[in-house]
Amino acid sequence: MRFDRTIPTAGILSLLVVVLISGAIASPNESWFLGDTITLSGYSPESSTVYLFLTGPNLPLNGVALDDISSRADQGGLTKVRVDDQDNWVYRWDTHAVGGRLDPGTYTVWVTSEPVDRSHLSNANYRTIPITLARPGIVIKAPDQPGALLLRSTPDGTSVVLDGKYRGATPLTLEGLEPGTYNVTFSRFGYTPRTLPVTVEAGRRVEVDVTLIPAMGSLSVNTSPGGSRLMLDGADAGISPVTLTNIPAGNHTLTASKEGYAPVEQTVRVIAGQTVAADVVLVPAVPAIATQRAGGLIPSIIPVVFVFILFMVVRRPRSRR
Repeated sequence: MRFDRTIPTAGILSLLVVVLISGAIASPNESWFLGDTITLSGYSPESSTVYLFLTGPNLPLNGVALDDISSRADQGGLTKVRVDDQDNWVYRWDTHAVGGRLDPGTYTVWVTSEPVDRSHLSNANYRTIPITLARPGIVIKAPDQPGALLLRSTPDGTSVVLDGKYRGATPLTLEGLEPGTYNVTFSRFGYTPRTLPVTVEAGRRVEVDVTLIPAMGSLSVNTSPGGSRLMLDGADAGISPVTLTNIPAGNHTLTASKEGYAPVEQTVRVIAGQTVAADVVLVPAVPAIATQRAGGLIPSIIPVVFVFILFMVVRRPRSRR
């Protein structure tokens, strides 16, 4: 008789072990049965692979691989698990298919960030999961009560997809869910999506809080003429030409200025994961004093011309009679 049990963990640096058994929460050292499949999962932001090995009754002191107990950890016998793009890892440990026979008793699963055995743990970050395996017996499973999820995010209004199905926007409460582990994806325009495995507990409401990271892009700015002072959203951005990196995706205000030219302000749109080109043309500025002189030249000449004509008329000799 074989069962599938799940142990979700919070990761290499902070490990949380929770097991759902017959509608109740059990501690990690509660007994499982030999032949059960136990799902181990966690979060590892620091490495692309985690390494698992097992110690316990009648096994070598430095550990063995979970999938082959005849392979010693101090001889390279480690179970390698890939970390996905969201820094999550999952491993389903079939305690029946281990390349040998496990005895009843309490075992320890070691999760490490580096390929080391028990005698070299000082070279890696690690956590342990105690697991007690008992001989199979007759189990009567009570019906599971439904559970619920309360999903919150920063920022609010983030779209939520549960196991591939859109369920609404945060903050969001989902009721009547069957106990088990679900993949929950949070996404919002301008931010990097994030997918998490979330375990629904029978008869309880599980709260999940997620902070999304703004998606970044780059902006390549050229001006005519070059050497223009640039401002992005009111902050100094250097002298053109220049490529600006790590800019949040979305619309931004770009201003270019140079002595002798009229400043130019325009809106640029940065796209996540791309470099967007922005070309700015500055027009020579007309000096203010020249404008004033040109505008006032004709009115100032008119009185002078009028006085000159009047003077000439007065001085013109009179005709003799």
